[in-house]
Amino acid sequence: MDNWDDMRVFLAVARAEGLSAAAPGLKMDPSTLGRRITRLERRLGAALFVKSPQGYALTDLGERMMALATEAEIPLVRAQEEGQGDAAALTGQIRIGAPDGAANFLLPQVCAAIQADHPQLEVQILALPRVVNLSRREADMAITVSPPAAGRLTVQKITDYQLHLAMRADAPPVKGLADLRRRRIVGYIPDMIFDKELDYLGEIGAAGVQMASNSVAVQLQMLRQAGIGIVHDFALPFAPELKVVLTDEVALTRSFYLVRHRSDRRSDRLARFAAALRHGIQQEVERLENAARLTARPSI
Repeated sequence: MDNWDDMRVFLAVARAEGLSAAAPGLKMDPSTLGRRITRLERRLGAALFVKSPQGYALTDLGERMMALATEAEIPLVRAQEEGQGDAAALTGQIRIGAPDGAANFLLPQVCAAIQADHPQLEVQILALPRVVNLSRREADMAITVSPPAAGRLTVQKITDYQLHLAMRADAPPVKGLADLRRRRIVGYIPDMIFDKELDYLGEIGAAGVQMASNSVAVQLQMLRQAGIGIVHDFALPFAPELKVVLTDEVALTRSFYLVRHRSDRRSDRLARFAAALRHGIQQEVERLENAARLTARPSI
């Protein structure tokens, strides 16, 4: 590529997987972006993307170019950080990828508190029902429920969190795990579970689900109407209609991990934000779980 502007356009389209999605961030219209990509491909003498109505998918050459462009981007971003002013203040944009349980019930409060101390900071929360791809720079950092086993990543455990069976407080009492066979089970869409730690059916001995969603937040809303299912304890204060049940039979523990690209380890700005984020999530999980214990009405 001849210059940084070409690299910036290429990376934006590759990450957005399309012209329309990339256009707002670049402050260009899609047709201009299309001409820029076509011109770049002509100079290279090869296609970087396979274009279709569904979007722009990288060719093999495009994948190799993206890996090189991403590495080249890192020192430029660091240089930009150095020029952002007061070293004690966090400024600019930081994007966090997270499963929707954390994104809905933890990150809004935690990020608001960080932003109150750093008003020039722009925080974006990317809630996806899948693992966020840091190599493609979909986000600056990600929260996961399993530590990744591969990739040039650094992983820090944030905290454990608890989950229990819950249902409406005014529903007929559940008498034991065997009684679940006669209840409407709320849970994940089985073929859309993107992490083994999210597969709870075996833990409760349920054969299947009758109401399902790939979103934890939607599952919680389903349970507020009817049924029984696994709920994060930190989400219970947001659903006062629910009570936890069968606490002796079902008590699950899972963990959150903070994942960053290894090449970002020298970025003081991201390191300071990551430290504040981890501490904030730890405190918020503890606060909400304590609130859930105070208000929950467990039954047999």
